[in-house]
Amino acid sequence: MAKTPKKEVPPTEKLTDLEYKVLREQHTERAFSGKYWNTKAAGTYVCKGCGKPLFSSATKYDSGTGWPSFYAPVEEDAVGTQIDRSLFATRTEVHCAQCKGHLGHVFEDGPEPTGLRYCVNSASISLVEDKTSSQG
Repeated sequence: MAKTPKKEVPPTEKLTDLEYKVLREQHTERAFSGKYWNTKAAGTYVCKGCGKPLFSSATKYDSGTGWPSFYAPVEEDAVGTQIDRSLFATRTEVHCAQCKGHLGHVFEDGPEPTGLRYCVNSASISLVEDKTSSQG
């Protein structure tokens, strides 16, 4: 598989070992192990690599997979995709459109209105909570 071209990582970027492996080396965290797989707090999920807003809690749902799942990004151009042929399968990789950090994969088995499931690693995102809302 061709790797997603990454922007130069600023020397001030602070990532844990797992965050670096996921964002910069396209690894995947174990199911049900990430911080956000079961989070219900309202807010915006941003890229841990660069801070770009990626997904809203309003589009997050329980897919039963053990990873945070969303049916749409905050804006169509917030994420990019490319074919991933690793692990003897063909999937569609999702990455941050700004820093090209690996987020996860998108599948066509999600809920309406998009029918998409953006299956994202918690290690690649941070939740900026909306303190004015009280979701679940």
